[in-house]
Amino acid sequence: MFHNLKNNPKMWRYLANFWTVVFYIFIIIDFIKNNALDKFLGPLAAIYIATLAIYAGEKEFERWHELYKGRHPGEVFIILWTILMTGLFAADFIMQKHYKMPGEITAVYIAVLGVLAITRKSKSFFAKKGGK
Repeated sequence: MFHNLKNNPKMWRYLANFWTVVFYIFIIIDFIKNNALDKFLGPLAAIYIATLAIYAGEKEFERWHELYKGRHPGEVFIILWTILMTGLFAADFIMQKHYKMPGEITAVYIAVLGVLAITRKSKSFFAKKGGK
């Protein structure tokens, strides 16, 4: 079973999606429990960003070597992160919880924006080169 996953070209996408869900769950529970899980957010943020960067890098490598066949736009990650961030701010305001947003969450949001910006620029360069 794991041998098939290791050789699966979609493995990094699966891992990035898995860590996205895990990180979201921890963020939401941290919000609900008023920063009770903040000590886990740093390590989870590091794992998440590393996995996302590897996934995005692999996609770009495949694009430039004309092996890329999938259509999984990074904008989906930005939309989900924006919904999460605005949802946390809105819920905190409405519920008057005085939740202290951990810096790791903001840093990850900025990193996800950066990954998207880099991959969009790479995609643009590739299109100018004559790629599909």
